[in-house]
Formats: sequence, C-alpha cells, structure tokens
Amino acid sequence: MSHSKPEHAEKDQEQPFISHLVELRSRLLRSVLAVLVIFAGLFYFANDLYLLLSAPLTALLPPGTSMIATDVTSPFFAPFKLTLVASLALAMPFILHQIWAFIAPGLYTNEKRLAIPLLVSSIFLFYAGIAFAYFVVFPLIFGFFTSVGPENVAVMTDISSYLNFVLKLFFAFGITFEIPIATLLLIKSGAVTRQALAAKRAYVIVVCFIFGMLLTPPDVISQSLLALPMWLLFELGLLLSRLLPASSEQDVEDEDAVEIEASEQKTE
Repeated sequence: MSHSKPEHAEKDQEQPFISHLVELRSRLLRSVLAVLVIFAGLFYFANDLYLLLSAPLTALLPPGTSMIATDVTSPFFAPFKLTLVASLALAMPFILHQIWAFIAPGLYTNEKRLAIPLLVSSIFLFYAGIAFAYFVVFPLIFGFFTSVGPENVAVMTDISSYLNFVLKLFFAFGITFEIPIATLLLIKSGAVTRQALAAKRAYVIVVCFIFGMLLTPPDVISQSLLALPMWLLFELGLLLSRLLPASSEQDVEDEDAVEIEASEQKTE
C-alpha cells in the first residue's frame, strides 16, 4: 500500500507527457502536410517560378547570352528545389501558428499579449527581408557583377549555382530583418537594458559589418547592403522598445491567477 501513491503520481506525470508528445506529432504532421499541399499546387509552375527568380539577372545579361545548366539533372532539380523552398516559405505562417498553439497553453496572459504581435511581426519582417533582397539588392549586385568582367568573357551563370546564391541571400536578409524582434526580446526579458544597448552602438555597427562579410559573397556592395539594414533595424528595435509596457501589478495578478488555477486543477 505504501508504494501505491508514488506509482499513481508517476503515471499521472507520464500521461501528460505522452499527451504532449502526441499533440506535438499531430502538429508536425499538419505542418508537413501543409508544405506538401502547397508544393503540389506549385510544382506545375516550377519553371515559371525559376524564370521569375532569375529575372533580376537575366535582365542584365548581355545580348546573346543566357543561363546554362552544367549538370544534366539541373534543369529538373533546380526548379524542384526552388518550389520546395517556396512551399516552405509560404507555409511558414501556418507552421508558426502550429508552434504557437502548442506552446501557448504554458504562457501567462501578459506573455501571450506580447507574443502574438511579435509572432506576426516576425513573419512580416522575414518576408520583407526577402522582398528587399529581390527588389533592391539583386539588381544592384548583379548589375555590378555583369559590368565589371572582361569584354571577351561571356556571362553565362549555371542555374544551380545561381539558385544556391540567391537562396543564401534570401535567408541572410530574412534573418537580418528579424533584428528588431530580437532587440525587443532582449530588452523585455531583462537580459540587457535599452540604455546599455544604445551605449554599445559602435560595437553593434562593427558586428553588423562582420556578419555582412560572413553571410554574403566576398564583395563590398553586398556586404554593405546587408550591414547597413542590420544597423538601421537595430536602431528601429531600440526605438520600438520605448513602447514596451513596463511590468505592472495587473500582469502580476494575471500570473498569480493562472498559477492558482493550475494548482487547483492538479488537486482535483
């Protein structure tokens, strides 16, 4: 009899853990299904998507030149890879919603109020970074690269190399545009104050150019086009941090109410 209570408590702890794993598996499967559904709808237009992606470069190629495929499988796998990445990017709001639905029950009310706008803003900023790379950065760097080569060298870029290049820049600029969110989270969590970050502005600028050098091709133009937005977005994060609400008594009361409710449910 003395061992019945511990065994019963262990089973009670084990069941919620298993239920969380089942829910996590369900949400992962939904996310994968969403990507596959979007991929199935886009695959027919895979070549058109690649033409759209390569437009910033092909518009600047000299007359009589075009992109080439140095691998026999590239004409199929390059558009295939692009369609898969595009499907993942388009499904990202749904995937983040599934992640949010999984972790939201464990958050306090004031944390939910802050997390929802941050989640929506992070999606928007990631897409904004990709759009900035496509519409602003690509025309500038491709215009530079296609104009500085020797006159007797024809510019004919391999389609797989081009795809890897632009996807790397898309990812770099998409992550870069998340800097305001990262800045707000650092300040809100109390890891650092806004005044301390502002005082280290010179170091931040140096770090921005170091990351620009590491994340972009080895040329000054693309490095600067990444580093300067990183710095400006850092300044935007500092500016927005002024709007963060300070911890209030109501927030504490909300947290206490959630904790009391959770403890009552355990005792029941």
